[in-house]
Amino acid sequence: MRGHQGAATSAGSPQSALGKAVGYLASNWSKLIRYTEGGHLPIDNNPAERAIRPFVIGRKNWLFSDTPRGAQASALIYSLIETAKANGQEPYAWLRHVLEQLPLAASAEDYEALLPWRCGAVAY
Repeated sequence: MRGHQGAATSAGSPQSALGKAVGYLASNWSKLIRYTEGGHLPIDNNPAERAIRPFVIGRKNWLFSDTPRGAQASALIYSLIETAKANGQEPYAWLRHVLEQLPLAASAEDYEALLPWRCGAVAY
């Protein structure tokens, strides 16, 4: 494939669509090779894109985030919700469970037990 890249580079102008595509390939060659050598690497980042989609769509509606503290609070809650979803928890039920159990936590193990990947399935 690397040999074909050299032939394509000489075949077209760097400003043409083909030239730009070949230039992009050349600048990302090490990443392409890493992807093909590592079978565990996903071909895309669709799960991450889907996770941030609600935040991106609604950001114009969240006017209360017009201060740094409001934005930090929003980011924190969105992070908790998306982490719960990514670990198979229903966000409302998990957050309710955590907020009920948090005052009872006395040790690091108690806090770790509330993490969404450690916590069993939580019902409403």
